[in-house]
Amino acid sequence: MFKDFLPVSQLDLQKRGWDQLDFILVSGDAYVDHPSFGVAIIGRWLEAAGFRVGIIPQPDWTKSESFTKLGTPRLGFLVTSGNLDSMVNHYTVAKKRRKSDAYTPGGVIGKRPDRATTVYARKIKKLFPDTPIILGGLEASLRRMAHYDYWEDRLKPSILMDTKADLLIYGMAEKTILEVAEALHSGLPVSSLTFIKGTSFFTKDLSIVNDPIVLPAWKTLLASKKQVGQSFLTQMNHTDPISGEVLAEPYEHGFIVQIPPSPPLTTKEMDQVYRLPFVRQVHPMHQKEGDVSAFDEVKFSLVSNRGCFGGCHFCALTFHQGRHIQIRSHESIVKEAKELITDKDFKGYLHDVGGPTANFRQPACKKQVTQGSCRHRQCMAPSLCPNIEVSHQDYVSLLRKLRKLPGIKKVFIRSGIRYDYLMADQDTTFFKDLCKHHVSGQLKVAPEHSNTQVLHLMGKPAIQVFDQFRHKYHQFNAKEKRHQFLVPYLISSHPGSDIHAAIELAVYLKTLGHQPEQVQDFYPTPGTLSTCMYYTEIDPRSNEKIYVPKDPEEKQMQRALLQAGKKQNQALIRKALEKAGRQDLIGHHRNALIPPIKSKALPSSKKEKRFKRR
Repeated sequence: MFKDFLPVSQLDLQKRGWDQLDFILVSGDAYVDHPSFGVAIIGRWLEAAGFRVGIIPQPDWTKSESFTKLGTPRLGFLVTSGNLDSMVNHYTVAKKRRKSDAYTPGGVIGKRPDRATTVYARKIKKLFPDTPIILGGLEASLRRMAHYDYWEDRLKPSILMDTKADLLIYGMAEKTILEVAEALHSGLPVSSLTFIKGTSFFTKDLSIVNDPIVLPAWKTLLASKKQVGQSFLTQMNHTDPISGEVLAEPYEHGFIVQIPPSPPLTTKEMDQVYRLPFVRQVHPMHQKEGDVSAFDEVKFSLVSNRGCFGGCHFCALTFHQGRHIQIRSHESIVKEAKELITDKDFKGYLHDVGGPTANFRQPACKKQVTQGSCRHRQCMAPSLCPNIEVSHQDYVSLLRKLRKLPGIKKVFIRSGIRYDYLMADQDTTFFKDLCKHHVSGQLKVAPEHSNTQVLHLMGKPAIQVFDQFRHKYHQFNAKEKRHQFLVPYLISSHPGSDIHAAIELAVYLKTLGHQPEQVQDFYPTPGTLSTCMYYTEIDPRSNEKIYVPKDPEEKQMQRALLQAGKKQNQALIRKALEKAGRQDLIGHHRNALIPPIKSKALPSSKKEKRFKRR
């Protein structure tokens, strides 16, 4: 079957014989027609349902013609910043401008504005005041309610208040966008779409929804950080499609309403998504501008699942994809692998087979399937729930099928592996297969810290679990005579991590003989419990005050401590150790983090003069 890109110009519409589109997708990313890009999935999904869809990728937000070139859509504009939050895309945690954009051809920075979703929506509202505007994507999803904005260091209202958009779709949007599209096509005005799961909207009349849970009002949130914490906790407890309830956040002239999440896709529906007629290439319109490096990373990778019940507090997956695992069938994945093998650029290596967490291929437990995820209990933190069902049999079977395909040399796993889940499996088949077949020289896992209190605030297991895992990992590699390294991901300056906790982690790394090449400072982005703790300096689960490192110099110290072997860090580390009263870690002994300051030797001529005077 011939595959073509979705329309991006009037010429494309003419070729198809169309005089008007049903929907126009406006995106901050370059147009890559591949299932790892949300815009491509939504565009193809709507196309498969019979709707006419066009795409405006990376419009020049200063020029009206960038937004009017495809005309007025019959049903609405679908607006997203792209695969990433535009602020994270543009700025480091130190709020310094990044030098490249992985979702732009040639890595050129500045092809999208800061807060792209808001800028695009406002521009479209001005140009097309009577056309529905529907927000989607990660940036909008995590800002659907009031949220802390790290870049402006203040609380901000729902993005719906800033944009005046008609509707917001949060989470993975296939089911929701189809229901919205069909409702609009049937003639319903967008203002009447107050019943669709996975949406948020503004209303002046709260009686249009049944029995909502009313969150603290915007004015209350501005006045009380404690209420911010309690509001976030309520939202976190209602992210499940089965047990979640309607939420309402009051503002001066109305309410932001959140309808419970859309049900997860079935395996059959997941397969339907990934067999849509993607071209699997960057659109030719970008050809002269250079490669899109984000596409290069995923071109020969396979998505096997969605969702994550891991519950890391610094991760927004719970708020976006949810805790229910959605999987593709083996047949669907194997078929896609066979297609990749025929690609002229394929060298025999599948770069990844996974998802948010690679080794999750089944529900957390039976109860989750029928009653939803527990509101007041995480599946894996502070330890694995007794009801969790651990198995890697399905994943092992899938990987073995892929390894047997003619033309496949190696199948790597580069998605995150939950080592605590792996260690809970009494069957070591997957662990052995992982070491023997699926590691590309080094395996990256995420203990994140070593301090017990910090790990508790992160939603991560005790460091002893990681120790058990690394010992087992080295044993299996030794048995297979493979020299494969283990690279731990670490986060510095997370809420709860004072200078003593950072020193504890530095000493732990010293005992491992590991020096990280890179360390990630905690990045407070919308939609995470850790960000809520960063802003409020309270753990909303207990209402206890927690220490939050915000001073730039202390954050530099904490980061430097994790890279104690770097000579340029010694001055900062010395200052940190003196501040903490830990001068015992300065010296030449085996536990020392840095050496003492060398006394300056006198020049030989001065030594001779001093000797003669004597």
